[in-house]
Amino acid sequence: MTEDVANIHVLMQTLTLIQKTAIMEHMQSDKQVPLFSRIKKAFQWDIRWLAPGLGVKRWIGIILAGTTLVAVGFAVLLLDLYRNAPETWWLPIISALSLRFLDRTIRAIVFGGLGLLLILWGSWGLNRALLKPFVTPGKDILQAVTAYRKRERGPRIVVIGGGTGLASLLRGMKLHTSNLTAIVTVADDGGSSGELRKNMGVLPPGDIRNCLAALSNDETLLTQIFQYRFSTATGLNGHTLGNLLITALTDLTGSFEEAVAETGRVLAVQGRVLPATLHDVKLVAEIRSSKGTEPFQVKGESQIPKAAGKVERVWLEPSNPKAFPPVIQAILSADLVVIGPGSLYTSILPNLLVPDIADALKASRALKFYVCNVATQPGETDGYFCGDHVSTIEKHMGRRLIDLVICNHRFDGNLPSDGPEWVQIEPDLGERYSVYSADLIDLTNPWRHDSVKLAQVIMDLYFERTGPLMVRETYPNINPN
Repeated sequence: MTEDVANIHVLMQTLTLIQKTAIMEHMQSDKQVPLFSRIKKAFQWDIRWLAPGLGVKRWIGIILAGTTLVAVGFAVLLLDLYRNAPETWWLPIISALSLRFLDRTIRAIVFGGLGLLLILWGSWGLNRALLKPFVTPGKDILQAVTAYRKRERGPRIVVIGGGTGLASLLRGMKLHTSNLTAIVTVADDGGSSGELRKNMGVLPPGDIRNCLAALSNDETLLTQIFQYRFSTATGLNGHTLGNLLITALTDLTGSFEEAVAETGRVLAVQGRVLPATLHDVKLVAEIRSSKGTEPFQVKGESQIPKAAGKVERVWLEPSNPKAFPPVIQAILSADLVVIGPGSLYTSILPNLLVPDIADALKASRALKFYVCNVATQPGETDGYFCGDHVSTIEKHMGRRLIDLVICNHRFDGNLPSDGPEWVQIEPDLGERYSVYSADLIDLTNPWRHDSVKLAQVIMDLYFERTGPLMVRETYPNINPN
């Protein structure tokens, strides 16, 4: 335990040093720029506060109107005092300060211009002072406000799945919209989540933890600590700090859903993470042995990939768990529902097997995209093509559900040696479904999706099908981070 705490302390000191170094380099680079260029650059950036969509101009207009009324009232009093006061020593001073020696038009331009500059300067300084605690050091306030406004107007998107695939997608989608809802399976019974589920009686927090970390506003120090996994030597059995935190909050708040919501507030997540159901469900699979014998049952999400054979079907026990009500509301009000990526039988289907969720998906008018995995998962989808994934989902759902299938068509990376293969696209898949293929792999881990590539493809396809109902890129030259 002492060694782990020391490692966290060293990590915190290192990140703080890097952050301070970046800020100092930024300040030094600014000092090397000529004064006129710095003033010009500052003016150009300040003008961008008046760009459409930021919600700033309306408040500047109100400030100007209020200031004008105050100035008119003060001018009336001053004019009355100036006209009715006896000759005193201070009257010539007021006359000089009011620029009476100039034409009235020039005087109005001078005072009006100075007043406008002071108002804008004061508003700018006030905004900087108020927003400074909420902006990452070294990043521009305008960039932060612009990115926030852009995401705030984004479409309502529901993503269904679990595991690392869903977290990877969320990491990219949060750059486009903050109206995100992740629906996550609670059928996990392996690893740290399984231990907590068995010993503490809580729903498995692992997949939810990964999604919360992916949606966090700042995936640096706080999120790294949240994802920190203790070694087994510490007596904590390899638990992550996030799993322990969610478990502790469940005990403190009295409910798992409230614990997840509080954790999201701590991490300042962009969107929501919701459990598919609050019932303690177990995933059961019917598997046919490769030797052609009678199918047998395997209970437990973590045990299914270990069983030798082909998965025929999966179901939940109990078979009719009630969905978490906010999940149904999110699906019915969504503009787009994205199913996957993730383990087909153990991450995606456990959500769709909740009857209320299946009914809500059938009733929803949202577009429904399915993101097919880049590579097969040993023990689950060995030898599967892209169409096999889609047909499996529709077989379990009992009807055609998906509007568009998104597949990867780049297969030049090195896959791990433990069994996964590329998920290929059948030649006739386009005759059965609407299909879009693109380069979606992460070059570092080619068996996984690239978060940014995948999110951009999904948004492009969504806007292509819905038309220009909203502005896609109001400020295309600004980094959303």
